[in-house]
This record gives sequence, structure tokens and C-alpha cells, in this order.
Amino acid sequence: MLLSKLLEKLEYQVISGHDTIEISHLQSDSRNVGKGDVFVCIRGAGFDGHQFIDAVAKKGAVAVIVMEDISIPANLTVIRVKDTRYALACMSAAYFDYPAEKLTTIGITGTKGKTTTTYMVRQVLEQVGIKTGLIGTIETIIDNEIIPAKNTTPESYIIQETFARMVEKGCQCVVMEVSSQGLMLHRVSGFVFDYGIFTNIEPDHIGPNEHKNFDDYLYWKSMLLQQCRHGIVNGDADFIERILERHTCTLETYGIHDNYDFKASNIRLFTNPGSLCVSYQLSGKMNFPVEIHIPGIFSIYNSLCAIAICSHFTDDIKKITEALKDVKVKGRVEIIPVSKRFTLMIDYAHNAMSLESLLTSLKEYHPKRLVTVFGCGGNRARDRRFEMGEVSSRLSDFTIVTSDNPRFEEPMDIIEDILVGVRKSNGKYVTVPDRKDAIRYAIQNAKDGDVIVLAGKGHEDYQEIKGVKYPMDERVLIQEIIQEEQVKKIL
Repeated sequence: MLLSKLLEKLEYQVISGHDTIEISHLQSDSRNVGKGDVFVCIRGAGFDGHQFIDAVAKKGAVAVIVMEDISIPANLTVIRVKDTRYALACMSAAYFDYPAEKLTTIGITGTKGKTTTTYMVRQVLEQVGIKTGLIGTIETIIDNEIIPAKNTTPESYIIQETFARMVEKGCQCVVMEVSSQGLMLHRVSGFVFDYGIFTNIEPDHIGPNEHKNFDDYLYWKSMLLQQCRHGIVNGDADFIERILERHTCTLETYGIHDNYDFKASNIRLFTNPGSLCVSYQLSGKMNFPVEIHIPGIFSIYNSLCAIAICSHFTDDIKKITEALKDVKVKGRVEIIPVSKRFTLMIDYAHNAMSLESLLTSLKEYHPKRLVTVFGCGGNRARDRRFEMGEVSSRLSDFTIVTSDNPRFEEPMDIIEDILVGVRKSNGKYVTVPDRKDAIRYAIQNAKDGDVIVLAGKGHEDYQEIKGVKYPMDERVLIQEIIQEEQVKKIL
């Protein structure tokens, strides 16, 4: 492929060499560079691709894409652009022959709700015969292939490569989570989404390696509505006016508190054996009753969003309702059958907003006690610890403070920070630093009618300590605990 073909959607300057040379592969990782490749110099939190130009030249690269002045090795074509991350996105799209143009693309952004909504959308579309790929926090799904995720929104090259593979496998549509980081780092540049979705926003992902403040976070969240043809937004969301300030797309709305295009009313919370459920009457552009076997008001918003999206693909009400009723998402209010006496669930709630939303929703089912088991990740903003501690203490009847992913911090230092927040309210609590022991404590001390929430880990199957990810899946821990307890009873 000619280098000029990869650059056709970019403004650029040829510093040395020429842009009509033939390129073998497009690379942004210096370790993968081979003979005849073009290397895009990306700046990251702890590295700068410009530092590896001499190394990639020695490995056989014939061209580099830069955004600053460099000393030029002999016989190397150098192309200068304004932003190499944006360049990588556009070049990746060209490299894979613009696969997004061969798919209907749906991007979902928001502080919470992205993961569950993507699965709802995929389940409905698959139910009506539209082969749909998925890219998200838990995994990427291409036909029958499941690939564990490393990032909520992968690098632009991986996204375009994944789109191309979806096209090869006959997918007609792709639904994906779009993080604020993904927008800020141009991972989803190089194409225009057919549908851009905004669910909600609250302060999160603010820190040295993320967003400098809430305004910055909000700005990048709002960018999706400038990168799509049609937007679908939660009209009840906080800061919705600011999110819509710069939108360039047509719009539809969904929600509960106003006459939106897709509105839920006559909401009813109820229980079935082994599940907490919700139902409502949909009105607006579509009218029919909806039932979901995932608890809470947030499940209503997620399903409204999914229906609004899917209304552009099908009007088969029966298949929509059947698909939504059966949706289950790993680590998202995932009920684990343990005992008929109490309900045990796993959820990814890992910040104050998501934990408060979850616990508030669960309290509406009037459990005998609401018990929350949680910790906080290390090397992240300390405010999250204080806030989550206060929320759990205020809304739970009992809190078990434990470890999450301590990373490079000491678990007890994190727990002490959480306890600062816990003590701001009057909730009863205990500290059990080992997470398996904390889960065991919750199960052993469960009372009839309890709802026990294991919050923070969700779909994760590891615990990160001192830079190492050790296997730890809460579903496995629960089964081990049950087996160990049964053995004790037999003995």
C-alpha cells in the first residue's frame, strides 16, 4: 500500500523522503516494527514514540509519522502531522479499507450504563436477525469469537482491525462502548458513528492520568455528539444542556420525567424467585409494556436507551420485549444463586455515583438488610474512597470493607481512607482485608431476606497487586466458600 493512500484523509507535511513509497505494515508499537513498515510516534503517559525513531529505522522502517522536529536518520521518510494519535486513527481506517463504512456503527458513552446497554442492543438486534459485533469493557464479540478486553475503548488500530474482522464474518452492525479517554485520545477518530448515545455523567475518571477536572471530562463526553450522524440522549441526565451545546447531529430523547421520544411510566418493581425485576409502560415513538429481570431505575434507563436505538432497526415488539427480558450481563447486577434465604449479587459499581445508584435501587425492593462488600482501587483518586465509604454507610444496613485492586498501595492504607467516609454516617461496619474472607463473612452471617452486594470487581477475574494480576474471580471464590462450608458441616 502506498503511504500517500494511508495519509489521504490527513493534512501533513513531507519533511524528508516522499509519500509515494510502498508500505508493508502500519505500526505504533516500536517492538512490532519490521522491514518496510511505517511507524507512528505516539506519546503516552510514560513514553514517547519519538524516542524510538533510530531504533525503528535500524529495524527496517521506511517512514515515520511525527509531530515534532527530529534528527532524521538516513533514507527515512518523515511525515509531520499536527496530532499523531489522530493520524493513527485516520491511517488505521485507510489501512483496513474503511470498514466502518461497511457496518452500521453505534457508540455509547456515559459514566454508567454503557456496558449493560451494549449487551441489550446486541441481544435485540441478534434476535431480529441482524448480526452484530460488540466492543466493550468486558470483551469484544466477533461472530462466535470472544476476546477479553484490555481497555473499554481499544486503540484506534485495534478498533479498525476489529471492524474489518467483523465485516469478514458477515456482521452488519457493531455496538461499542466509547470512553471519554477513547474520545480524548482519538481512538474513535477516523470515522463517523451512525448513532451516538449519551447515557449520563457524574464526576469520575479525574486524575493525573485521566481528565484534569470535571469540565474536561464533560467536554470529551460531549464530543461523541459531534462524531455521529444521529444522537440519542438521556433527557433526565444531569448537565444535559452542556452535553448538547456543541452537538452536530439529529437528536432523539429518552427518560422518565418529561415527554421524551421514548418515555417510561407506570413503573413497578417486583421480585421473582432468584431475581429482582422491573416493569413499565413505554410510550412515545413506540408503545408497549416492558419487563426486565435486572433490578432498579437504572435498568429502566438502560432499556429505554436500547429500545430507542433498536427502533431504527426493527418494529418487532415481541422480539424486542423477549430479548430485553432475558438479558444478563456478567458483573452487572449479576445474581449468583447461593441460597433461597438471601440474594447475593456481583456488580461493577466502583465509584460513588454507581454505588449510590445501585444501593438506592436495591433499597426500593425492601430487603431485610442491605449488606455491601467493597473496597477501592489503589493509585486512584483518594476522594473516591471517602465518597464510597460514606455512600455505603448511609445506604447499607451493614458494610464489609475489604480489598479491591490495591496495585502499588498497601491494602490497609486504602481501607483506612474508606473508613473515613464510612464513619461520616451511622451504618454498622466491619473490616475484613482479604476479599475471599470478606465474602465468606457475608455468607456466614447472612440473615433471611438479606440482599448482599459484592461491589467493585464485577466482571474482573483478577486482583492487581504490585504490578501483578493474580487470578481472582468472585464467582469462583463463592463456589469455593460454599464447598468449604459444606465440608465443615459434614465433618
